[in-house]
Amino acid sequence: MRLFARIGAIGFVAVALTMTALQLREEPKPVPVEVTTVFEPDGDPLPLQLRACARMGQLALSSPDCHAAWAEKRRRFLGLKSGAENATEEGAAPASSPEPQPAKDQ
Repeated sequence: MRLFARIGAIGFVAVALTMTALQLREEPKPVPVEVTTVFEPDGDPLPLQLRACARMGQLALSSPDCHAAWAEKRRRFLGLKSGAENATEEGAAPASSPEPQPAKDQ
């Protein structure tokens, strides 16, 4: 009985060593390279302006150009309409204000 156990153990170890040797002979599979793409529309100066503001550091806080660039980036990110589009809509239908309007002379 012990003889069969030893033969079985030796056979198991032999198979395990053979499988390990076969695995080590195979070429490792190449790791796929992760590609990151950044969309920058052609002719749009906003990304360049934002990079310039980022390089300015603290000075960008006092720059009106940087404030305008940040406002435009925020507007695009939030999907809001531009100031020109809002002005045309306001001209078509004036918004009511909470303050009383002076009476117009006829």
